[in-house]
Amino acid sequence: MKAYKYIQTPLGEYLLAENGKGITFLEHAALELDPRIEKEIASGEMVEADTPLLLEGERQLLDYFRGERQAFNLPLDAAGTPFQLRVWEALRQIPYGETRSYKDIAIAVENPKGVRAIGMANNRNPISIITPCHRVIGTNGKLVGYAGGLHLKEYLLKLEANVAIKKAGLF
Repeated sequence: MKAYKYIQTPLGEYLLAENGKGITFLEHAALELDPRIEKEIASGEMVEADTPLLLEGERQLLDYFRGERQAFNLPLDAAGTPFQLRVWEALRQIPYGETRSYKDIAIAVENPKGVRAIGMANNRNPISIITPCHRVIGTNGKLVGYAGGLHLKEYLLKLEANVAIKKAGLF
């Protein structure tokens, strides 16, 4: 069964979806949703429900926003090309509270000249936060490109930095 749930967070409402095998989608609900998700909801193929996986996803996401979770432990089932799947896996390897450049990710997926392709894969990431595309920044250290807007990216990076500082006993 394909199901979705709206989750209230400090950044507003997010839509979390699953397909019976894993989480397929997490995005800020104020954004334009993926047309496939909209179609599945409109057709009734995907229903609003409190499935065990969605409830666990909600719990973990809210723990993350409270600074109590640095890693997610959820089955994921994102639809993407083999290249996108490699990029998204590389994003999940970025440690909490740290950032990497698009070039770093290109090197990690063994496509050092594919910086633009990395940016496009980041942009198509269907499972934000859990697959932390917000941790990818420009080579110059500046915040660039985030589907939810740079203000959301900045919030998430500051949240993680503050938790990391507290955990290290520096705050």
